[in-house]
Amino acid sequence: MKILRAAVRYGYIPFMMLGLTGAAYWVVSHLVVAEGKTWAYALIFPLLIVAYATSLLAERIAPFFPEWNDNESHGDMLTNTGHIALYELGAINGVLLIPVICWLFPFQGLWPTEWPMWGQVLIAFVVADFSFMFMHYLSHRLPMLWRLHAVHHGVGRLYGYNGVIRHPLHQAIDMIVGNMPLVIIGMPASVAVVLGFVISVTLIVQHSNVDAYLGPLEKHLAIGRAHHMHHVNWGTEGDCNFGMLLTIWDRLFGTYTEKLSREVTSKDMGVDELPNFPKSLWEQLILPWVYVPGKGEPERYKRMAAEAKAKTPAQEARDQVLHAAE
Repeated sequence: MKILRAAVRYGYIPFMMLGLTGAAYWVVSHLVVAEGKTWAYALIFPLLIVAYATSLLAERIAPFFPEWNDNESHGDMLTNTGHIALYELGAINGVLLIPVICWLFPFQGLWPTEWPMWGQVLIAFVVADFSFMFMHYLSHRLPMLWRLHAVHHGVGRLYGYNGVIRHPLHQAIDMIVGNMPLVIIGMPASVAVVLGFVISVTLIVQHSNVDAYLGPLEKHLAIGRAHHMHHVNWGTEGDCNFGMLLTIWDRLFGTYTEKLSREVTSKDMGVDELPNFPKSLWEQLILPWVYVPGKGEPERYKRMAAEAKAKTPAQEARDQVLHAAE
């Protein structure tokens, strides 16, 4: 077991960030771009499934917090599956809109199409990493954006399966700010597909409950414990480490933190103002319209929590029978 745990700790991030993204790059660059087999785009979906499955398996072998592996107590798997479907559908729609955006903004020629594809993907990711970090920062500063972003922060645990949780409207804003400028100057759909896959895998890794070894990169990657600090429900103390992958942007903004006032535990995730954060996908989607930052938890969530804890007449009758039997 120690050998297996060590293999996961040292191999998880390289497999996800280099192995799977390398496979996606090969599919697009070799099969789609070089050979013209557009059907090969469909191979991206099995790779995404492998990414999620790998994170769930690795979390069982080498978890940060074993408590976060208890799916039954958290009761969020079904809702998170819905979020994943909405997120990936939004990403697909974004790629399908690229030809329309290019037609509306005919500024082709600014994108470095003469670069090798790996160089185009790299520059696209660096720009997106900064753009998403900046939007993330604003989402903690502007109340209207925080209403949307609170859907992501309401989770009671971090694991790979909830890495892409976003309110669809917030995802759309992220894509407009982070990706549309790249598309307007000519980023091709093939690069956008690889970029989208890399972002998805990065978010999975960033939220994975895997005690992965980072070594000298620990202070340069916004994943693992660095992101745990960002998700704490200690008022505004978690307003740090906004980066998606790189910490360089936080260092430039002065928002990078290596250590908080106390150690982060498995029970410190969430939004302090929303102790009864809704579990259902529908309630999370309407959250931005019923939650007002600074005014406490909406009454509807207090009532839902009370109803969930209340026993039905049948349960009360059963308890009375059992008590009498004792």
